[in-house]
This record gives sequence, C-alpha cells and structure tokens, in this order.
Amino acid sequence: MFDQDLRNEAERLLARLRDSHLKVATAESCTGGLIAALLTEIPGSSDVVERGFVTYSNEAKSESIGVDPDLISTHGAVSAEVAQAMATGALRHSRADVAVAVTGVAGPGGGTAAKPVGLVHLAAAERGGRMLGSELRLGDIGRGRVRLASVREALRLLNRIAP
Repeated sequence: MFDQDLRNEAERLLARLRDSHLKVATAESCTGGLIAALLTEIPGSSDVVERGFVTYSNEAKSESIGVDPDLISTHGAVSAEVAQAMATGALRHSRADVAVAVTGVAGPGGGTAAKPVGLVHLAAAERGGRMLGSELRLGDIGRGRVRLASVREALRLLNRIAP
C-alpha cells in the first residue's frame, strides 16, 4: 500500500518514539486513517501507537475528540485552529504523549476560492503544551496524491515534535 521510502521513514519514527518511551495518537480527517494505517503496518508498532481517531465529519471531531463546534463554525473544519484542536483533543482523549492531526480538502470536489482543493492543515502536539503546525497548498493534484502528501507531512511533524 505504501512505498518503501515512506515505510522506512515510519520505521525510523517509531524507533525514535520507542527509544524515548513515547506513545503516539492520530486524529485524521482527509487522510481517513492513512497515518495510523502506515504506522501500524510496521511490525512492533503496538508498543508505540496508542490509538487513532478518524474524525471525518464535523460531528465526529466534536464528539470523539472534543473540538468545539463554535471553533469549526468560526474557522471552518479545514483550518489551522481546528487542526490544533484535533491534536490537543487526541492527547486529551488518549494516553499518548504526542499526537498528529490533519484536516483538508483532498478533492476532487469540496474546494472553494478560500479553501481550494489541496489545502491541508496539520498540527502535532506534545503533552505539556508544545504545538507545531503546517499548511500544505498542493493544488488539485488528485485525491490520492493529496492524502499521501499529507501522510508524509504528518511524519515530518511528528519527527520535529518528538525529542
């Protein structure tokens, strides 16, 4: 399912988390669980991957990980603010030490002038408050390519936030 380079990157990340005795959680919208799928494709990942949340709908974001519906109404589901709330919500609703969240417009439809297809917001949070964010503007490169680019960026953020 994933190319060898991406699998190797995931293996290295899991080894770093394992060496640091850290657990990870994911909160995913446009990737639909692909980040968790990649991480759990690696043998031995169960000692590092704590859980994953697929919060595709706005209701799921609120009900599963506590994203404030007013935040979604004010900023939209595809926003830096919601990505950050998803990451902190994943930490609050898990036993993980670090979390990554992604929300975006994978396409081919659903984009607007303000939030076009290929816009993705990601956030990584560390228990204790440190937060990193990222915005991708990939354009209409195809749904699968938007989702895989988002997975790659999620790994990059996790590598940056993990000690």
